[in-house]
Amino acid sequence: MKSNIDQRRALEALRNGVPNREAVRILGCSQPKAENAFLERLDTVQSAAHSGKQAKGLLVSGGFGSGKSHLLDHFEHLALEQNFVASRVVISKETPLFDPTKMFLAAIDGATVPSVKGEVIREIAQLLDPRSDAYLEFSEWAKQPSSGLSPLFAATLLLHERLHNDPELVDQITNFWSGERLAISRIRQGLKQIGYGGLFALKPVKVTDLALQRFRFASRLMMAAGFSGWVLLIDELELVGRYSQLQRGRSYAELARWTGRASGDAYPGLFTVAAITDDFGLAVLQEKSDRDLIGTKLRAKETDEFVTIAARAEVGMRFIEREALPLRPPDESMLAESYQRLKALHGAAYNWEPPEIPAADAAMSKLMRSYVRLWVNEWDLRRLYPNADICTEEEPALRPSYVQDELLEVSQAAGESDE
Repeated sequence: MKSNIDQRRALEALRNGVPNREAVRILGCSQPKAENAFLERLDTVQSAAHSGKQAKGLLVSGGFGSGKSHLLDHFEHLALEQNFVASRVVISKETPLFDPTKMFLAAIDGATVPSVKGEVIREIAQLLDPRSDAYLEFSEWAKQPSSGLSPLFAATLLLHERLHNDPELVDQITNFWSGERLAISRIRQGLKQIGYGGLFALKPVKVTDLALQRFRFASRLMMAAGFSGWVLLIDELELVGRYSQLQRGRSYAELARWTGRASGDAYPGLFTVAAITDDFGLAVLQEKSDRDLIGTKLRAKETDEFVTIAARAEVGMRFIEREALPLRPPDESMLAESYQRLKALHGAAYNWEPPEIPAADAAMSKLMRSYVRLWVNEWDLRRLYPNADICTEEEPALRPSYVQDELLEVSQAAGESDE
């Protein structure tokens, strides 16, 4: 039985509109279409990976307070139950979608591993069994040019397996896999210790390229350690609408990449679900003319890199317009079930019998968050002031802003790495 503290924390999270894990568990999922789509795609991750492909990702859309974050939390629980590593990434100033380096660091920092605690990559690496078929396949794959990896990864994997007298370097290797720097000279020194000094041609890698390779390596590392794959859950994607036009274009291209729609650039074992506001297509793709101008603007730079980004950006924009799965508004049966669950939660949290609350007025917003906050707040007031006349008014629904914010213009790392 859950303690009163856990139940009260769940209620506090619901009051603030940011449900925690306990609140998500209690409320469950009221989006069967989205849940079924998620589970169906989740089932394809391993078969796609064995074919060198990436499972096609999902995009869910809804208004502010419609339950997008709640749904991603629910998806995280489902993924963990099926032995996936799950990473929650919220797009923000610190984590811009167009920067793969910061996306990788956020994904590792926000990762949850079934039945494992501690630093994610370090703990996963300890589960590797060099004698297993999965490890042997992984090790052989990392050596091949077709893997898309720098020889740095095959070299460090070999060192992690065989270097037993230098725990400091082994520790630095798992840090490198997690996103930290590691000097090439240090790797060469380790290779000499195990008699493989001239086996790998090690060269510096661009920071952005290294981040993308880390994503590819980490997803296969997780599978080699016995996990089903890596689920990446991207929230508040609509913040992209406040970037400059150039960075919006880069972000659309990255969305295509992470959802498995970038031609010739697969991340086997990785499965991505993103959430975005339902008015993004109209407010940004149409009214800001991104759909018509982004591709032309990127191609005008006349480099192979930007021609590729332009094509992927157009794929990303079509994905938003055509494939976003809208969340359904709460109907009477959904409201009745949620109401009873919340009533039981409030009663257990405060050891009382919450009174019935009259049905919400017809003018009430059709957002689940509004109903939840109304019920919780009214029970709070009735518990504290049992003899008072309670009248709860709903505040106007908030709408996201798509006005460009220069503070979000974070420079993308493009230099050479000394790894």
